[in-house]
Amino acid sequence: MAGQLHVGSPMWADRRWVGALFPRDTRNGEELAAYSSWLNAVEGNTTFYALPEPRSVSKWAEQTSPEFQFCFKVPREISHHRRLRNCGEPLAQFVERLAPLGPRLGPAWLQLPPSFGPDDLGVLDRFLAGLPEGWRWGVEVRHQAFEADGSDERRLNDLLHTHNVERAIIDTRALFAGPCVTAAELEAFERKPRLRIRPVAIGQRPIVRFIGQTEHAANPPFWAPWVNKLAQWIDEGRSPIVFIHTPDNARAPEHGREFYEAVAARTAIRSLPDPVRAEAQPELFSP
Repeated sequence: MAGQLHVGSPMWADRRWVGALFPRDTRNGEELAAYSSWLNAVEGNTTFYALPEPRSVSKWAEQTSPEFQFCFKVPREISHHRRLRNCGEPLAQFVERLAPLGPRLGPAWLQLPPSFGPDDLGVLDRFLAGLPEGWRWGVEVRHQAFEADGSDERRLNDLLHTHNVERAIIDTRALFAGPCVTAAELEAFERKPRLRIRPVAIGQRPIVRFIGQTEHAANPPFWAPWVNKLAQWIDEGRSPIVFIHTPDNARAPEHGREFYEAVAARTAIRSLPDPVRAEAQPELFSP
């Protein structure tokens, strides 16, 4: 049986999208309802810094269908400050706060710092063994020892497979092949990792984070290999989740839909429904 595909952006609320993509009357705090008509997933990056208020979580559930997927980042208190040690309390708070989203919860992903290397795999093993049941999880590593096809990468992948945890793959090749001129590009060049990649699917829900260029037309040639790989995974019965970034994310929902439809054209998955769009601007002088 063929799998499904979820595609999203790194956020759902960007006021630049209102009037350009979303209806002009979209109010602050209501962007998620419009966004979820464009894409069927989103990265929850804000949880890296702080947990949302319970009333916010309830509102998110009200604005989305059960098929929509939130993929929240594990708090930095766990991944960076405590480095996966003595994390029972903050992990329990993270799970409890987001649990009301129910079926909307996609894999929560743990982004490990670049200094977290092969010598720390024992710590990762113990942490993954203690994860709460009933959730799906992913791990993104940034240490260069885990790059393509080395013994340390094989150890990491075996460990993730043992715990039924996905590997989140970040692909920044398009970003670093492009210009570095704007403030957003300069920030992305400074913050994003330069890592070789190999498209590895550990389980049923592979996670891919594609970081592209500001100029959208430059990105499809870079994501074309992912279109092919995802079509293969879907035919195998996997249900991948993909997040499309650009340095400014100015038109991220459009980019995500274009990527989704490229994969849909290669597989049996359905196209996304028509989105809620911004109203066409009236002609200044009508005949």
